[in-house]
Amino acid sequence: MLLKIVLRIVNVLIALLLLAGAAVTYWYFWKPLPRVSGETAAPVSGRVTVVRDRLGEPHIRAATLDDLWFVQGFVTAQDRLWQMDGLRRAAGGDLAEIVGPAALETDQATRKLRMRRIAEAVTTAMAPDDRAPFAAYARGVNFFIESHRNELPFEFAVLGYDPRPWSVVDSMLVSLYMFRDLTTTWPDELEKRNLLASGDRAKVDFLFRTRAGTEIAPGGDFQPGSNAWAIAGSRTASGKPLLSNDMHLSYSIPGIWFLVDLESPEMKVAGVSLPGIPGVIVGHNRRIAWGVTNLHYDVQDLYIEKLNDQTGQYAFRGQVQQAREEREQIRVKGRPPVEMRQWVTEHGPVMTDKVGEHLALKWVAADGKLPFQNPFLAINRAQNWNEFTTALAGFPGPGQNFVYADVDGNIGYHATGKLPVRHGYSGDVPVDGASGNFEWDGYIPFEQLPSAYNPPNGLIVTANQNPFGPDFPDPVNGNFASPYRSDQIRRMLVAEGKKLRPADTLRVQKDVYSSFGNYLARALILAADTRQATNSDVKRAVDVLRGWNGQMEKSLSAPMIISLTYQYFRKAAAESASPGNGATYDVAFAVAPIERLLRERPAGWFRDFDETLIQCLSDAITEGKRMQGPLVDKWSYGRYTQITIAHPVGHQIPLIATYFDVGPVEMSGSPTTVKQLSHKLGPSMRMNADLGNWDNSLLNIVTGESGHMLSRHYKDEWDPYYSGRSFPMQFERVEEKSTAVFMPLP
Repeated sequence: MLLKIVLRIVNVLIALLLLAGAAVTYWYFWKPLPRVSGETAAPVSGRVTVVRDRLGEPHIRAATLDDLWFVQGFVTAQDRLWQMDGLRRAAGGDLAEIVGPAALETDQATRKLRMRRIAEAVTTAMAPDDRAPFAAYARGVNFFIESHRNELPFEFAVLGYDPRPWSVVDSMLVSLYMFRDLTTTWPDELEKRNLLASGDRAKVDFLFRTRAGTEIAPGGDFQPGSNAWAIAGSRTASGKPLLSNDMHLSYSIPGIWFLVDLESPEMKVAGVSLPGIPGVIVGHNRRIAWGVTNLHYDVQDLYIEKLNDQTGQYAFRGQVQQAREEREQIRVKGRPPVEMRQWVTEHGPVMTDKVGEHLALKWVAADGKLPFQNPFLAINRAQNWNEFTTALAGFPGPGQNFVYADVDGNIGYHATGKLPVRHGYSGDVPVDGASGNFEWDGYIPFEQLPSAYNPPNGLIVTANQNPFGPDFPDPVNGNFASPYRSDQIRRMLVAEGKKLRPADTLRVQKDVYSSFGNYLARALILAADTRQATNSDVKRAVDVLRGWNGQMEKSLSAPMIISLTYQYFRKAAAESASPGNGATYDVAFAVAPIERLLRERPAGWFRDFDETLIQCLSDAITEGKRMQGPLVDKWSYGRYTQITIAHPVGHQIPLIATYFDVGPVEMSGSPTTVKQLSHKLGPSMRMNADLGNWDNSLLNIVTGESGHMLSRHYKDEWDPYYSGRSFPMQFERVEEKSTAVFMPLP
């Protein structure tokens, strides 16, 4: 009898737990899911329809642009409200308010850049016509917030706060978040300065050579920057251009891009949007397609300020100047607010480095004299090359490479952004701000920026390398990439030997061949043969490399051998340049000077290059053994490169964290492959636009449209993304899965 009573109690408790779990799941995860069908009364001027396809992408049809932006704000908030709130908080330095002291240092670093102050100043200075789309978008976001107060995403409940209303300033903050992400170069300037402090100037300059902007891709063809390309109709199956774009950004879940299709009498445009911003960032309308990735031009400089930290006085151009003091309160969850005080000089906000010097950061984004001009809304409506470039002309930044194609058969490229002109200074290390001898001499005129239109060979191939030719009239500074990716893209497109289709260009985007890795493997083999290496592990590793073809595939061991060896050789080179600082040299552009060092082998670096290479290989093997065991030929590059895309809140919840995350998963690719990959970033989207038939175009993002874990669109794009498949970019023909209608309020 007692046993039956105990079992009954246990069963009741289990049932109660299941009911409680079901109630929690319903209230926090199911109830906030977007309602994607039915009719909603809203402050719109006329009927607006939102058709969602099988990926959950909203296809919005409105009679006015104002209604279109309103509903875009609403539907984006339906799927991505917490992400939008996180982006504006990350950009404004407001994370500690919701997560506590752990984010205080991050907020302080962000507040140093004065991004909210910049956003407020930009918003105040905006012309009414420029402000209107952002205001309409904000009204849509706020209508969603107010009408769904009890149905907000679970993150708000877990963290215990409600979202404040969205504003135009918040949209500017999201823009500045991307600006900061794509233009932050000042840490590299400090890194070079630190190496110079105890190093050999000639060697340190060698390791930072790409900063001078002298590395032009070989071959003489026009090759601007970024991972995008346009192909003339003479090379395609449709006889019309193809345009491809896969922007490489940090992984996140949900991903940074939100698919959308927008239509009004003034335009019809589809592609990827940035949550928090109206319009389409990359995509196509009925006449043109465009792609965009980062120019990597240096738009930041550090100035050493002779500043009195108590009074704020400093020297500038031989005179005593008064810095402006700014004070802010940073709210910290569970603690009193923290006051932050900083000086702002003629050059910008003042920071203190490791040795106590005051350094002021000058940054294009903070130039209050630049008028705000958002090119994307004009690009969304552009019908030809002239309208397209007119939209680009006033774009302040971040500096970008725009690739273009149109249905008339034209292809083009134009660099954009306000890029400072510097005379008499390389821009690599902080300069003394007291003399005023080095100041920016304005910006490079848009008409002088690198551009191309219908090149004779019918190809424009870009992959972040330097687009500025050797005869460019002004000094050039940038963290430009080596031409490995652009060379491989060009080789693959030409080697196809057939009329290209979107599936062919998608295959190029997936390519994981590394010409640098292959070169380093050949150098290691030659060094081992020349020095007759006898170490059994080294011989085994060299045998693995002999049979390798340069493919950075996750199932192979050779890519791991190469990756580890490169790291040790890079450290050895930096140690030779600046003893004691070798481990700190880990900049994105290091591959180019390292390969040049291996090819040219200048005197004074190592006693013997081959011996150094073999030692680096031996050190790599030792580290690899610690990671994956003693059998070099059994190592897995995929285990070495595996990633986890962790949800920032869901990842912290016991038992169910894995449902929020992607991974851990093994990855192929490397920083020098077309499919650019590191532990932190990779392709954030893949678009392959067919201007012969828009509905033949392909587009996919990393995980899915929705930020809601229980949505079928939370991870539905991950498996195709991972395996290199894609989806039709529905435009004229839309596979309707649901329809929502917005009607004017009664």
